[in-house]
Amino acid sequence: MKKANYLITICARGGSKGIPGKNIKEIGGKPLLVYTAEAALEYVRKHPADIVLSTDSEDIRRVGAEAGVPTDYERPDFLADDVCGKPEAIKDVMLYAEKHYGKRYDYVIDLDVTSPIRTLEDIEKCVEMIAANDDALTIFSVSPCGRNPYFNQVEESEDGYCHVVIDGKFTTRQGSPKVYDINGSIYVYRREALDCENPRAVTPRSIIYVMDHICFDLDEPLDYEYLAYLVESGRLKQLLKK
Repeated sequence: MKKANYLITICARGGSKGIPGKNIKEIGGKPLLVYTAEAALEYVRKHPADIVLSTDSEDIRRVGAEAGVPTDYERPDFLADDVCGKPEAIKDVMLYAEKHYGKRYDYVIDLDVTSPIRTLEDIEKCVEMIAANDDALTIFSVSPCGRNPYFNQVEESEDGYCHVVIDGKFTTRQGSPKVYDINGSIYVYRREALDCENPRAVTPRSIIYVMDHICFDLDEPLDYEYLAYLVESGRLKQLLKK
């Protein structure tokens, strides 16, 4: 049986408006991008896969090169604005990598720079789960969430009154359907998921990998401070070992 070909993508735009330079902001003494680069390199030391960095920023490209990931690809401007969906950018860099490496990829593993709390085992399990499910188009990592739209999340109606987001007769959180937060750390796409006009990460044939440890996306300055505390205090390593 032919072995599957894998590509790891690391996508990092330079034009962040919320936190300028967030993809290479230093945390624990090294740029944020390096954490994801190290995870990708750890994976390829154990499993055959290619890596490619997708960026429109020379500063990010420099940091990526110093971390040891290939940086030849230049993301086009139309794939680096605020309205472009990330799967579209992943598809473009996949097509580039196929020409560059002379192979056709069966799976693309996307590791998000701003959600860096992951282990090698997390990546391996995501790959194993989608490979074992012939019908699944994508898999992505999730975390248990503290609020449930069936029970304790509300939205405001046009009349000014509030109601539970998803109507149902649930009187306890434990009795409500399980829901999860997409933490953005790991996505794995089967080739078919990217071979369409408008690729999406969440499809009618997506499955999830529930992380059993802390993981969160870095959106606000306080998130960076919290991650820096976890790294510098050694707490992050302790949490990932649980």
